[in-house]
Amino acid sequence: MPVSTLRAASMLGHWICENAKSLRAYLGRVHMVAPLVAPVQSLQIVELPREVHKKGDHHGGFDATALLAPARSGHDMGLASEAGMPAIADPGSSVVRAAHSLGIEVVPLVGPVSLMLALAASGLNGQNFAFVGYLPSDAHGRARSARELEALARKTGQTQLFIETPYRNAAMLQTLLQTLSAGTRLAISSGLTTTDARTRSATVSQWRSKDVGRGPDNTTPAVFAIGP
Repeated sequence: MPVSTLRAASMLGHWICENAKSLRAYLGRVHMVAPLVAPVQSLQIVELPREVHKKGDHHGGFDATALLAPARSGHDMGLASEAGMPAIADPGSSVVRAAHSLGIEVVPLVGPVSLMLALAASGLNGQNFAFVGYLPSDAHGRARSARELEALARKTGQTQLFIETPYRNAAMLQTLLQTLSAGTRLAISSGLTTTDARTRSATVSQWRSKDVGRGPDNTTPAVFAIGP
């Protein structure tokens, strides 16, 4: 994380997050770089409802207005997700929408966004791309979606980005190698911003022959990308 972002976080006494315990642990590490405005245990932290974690909050079904009470009283607030960037493939968009509705200024801070990092490292089209979230969890639906995304990528040149729950990484890779055309390019990034980060980008044919090595394990978050 950039030092400027850590310093901004250290000045906040009010937070909205997914999990208060992990946020406190993270802020404890922030304190080692930029001293916090108050002791971690005295910070005011509220959690997004569990249904927002599971179902997402981008459909507008959750009103986050009540969570922004401190901001309405003049306090700066922080929004944090468990990994990556809030509201980008993570919960938080309901909070951002509510802030705009209330006339509260929204300031995004620089931090790791796995989708953009994966795209930059893929060698695929970064001028025209789409993030489609999760593919269906069942094998038939996953294969059908993979074929549809491949057809769209070939027709438009648009890179197709998607993610999967880590424990299904191997199943996803197997489906892609069985379903996609040999000449389609497949890029997989895993563990981005960690010491074990790796990106492999090659044709499906090369993946099948294992010329690019192994795919991601079933414990590490990964971003998949396909394109011509």
